[in-house]
Amino acid sequence: MSDIQDAGRRRHFLRLTGVAAVMFAFGFVVMPPLYAALCELTGFNGRTSNMVVASDVTENPQDRTVTVQLLTTVNGARGYTFSATTPRLQVQPGKLYTVEFVAQNTRDHAVVAQAVPNVTPWNAARHLRKTECFCFRQQPFAAGEEKRMPMRFMLDPELPAEVDTVTLSYTFFDAPEIALSQ
Repeated sequence: MSDIQDAGRRRHFLRLTGVAAVMFAFGFVVMPPLYAALCELTGFNGRTSNMVVASDVTENPQDRTVTVQLLTTVNGARGYTFSATTPRLQVQPGKLYTVEFVAQNTRDHAVVAQAVPNVTPWNAARHLRKTECFCFRQQPFAAGEEKRMPMRFMLDPELPAEVDTVTLSYTFFDAPEIALSQ
């Protein structure tokens, strides 16, 4: 009887291990690309692909004003300082604006960073038009180097009327290492 119980326990253990492996694969392999695609499609979680070329933007300012907040964070408090020179401004949808961000590598060696944007509220993300942004590409920094980085944007005149504040937040991450000599 003990051999039958041991065999049953082994089967049960293997089933539970299999279920755990499937759950792990689903959570860490399948879900991230699905979630990213959903966010890109809907603008949910502030993800947007509305990056347009400057010549594609036509200014048509509205009378209304919207507060734009610019927030910055450094992932894991790594060796950077990062801030917006103007953390809050009043904008008219349909008009182009340029703001600057300042980042500095405080380490004693060269690094490469990438800023990842997020837009809230979710229904404003699809109405943000960036014509120039440091977040479009990785940023190489020499040891101790400071950079002033522009971001040029417009809120689409079709921005919903109930949106009176838009928050653009950027998180600075260490980018995967690339050859700095390129």
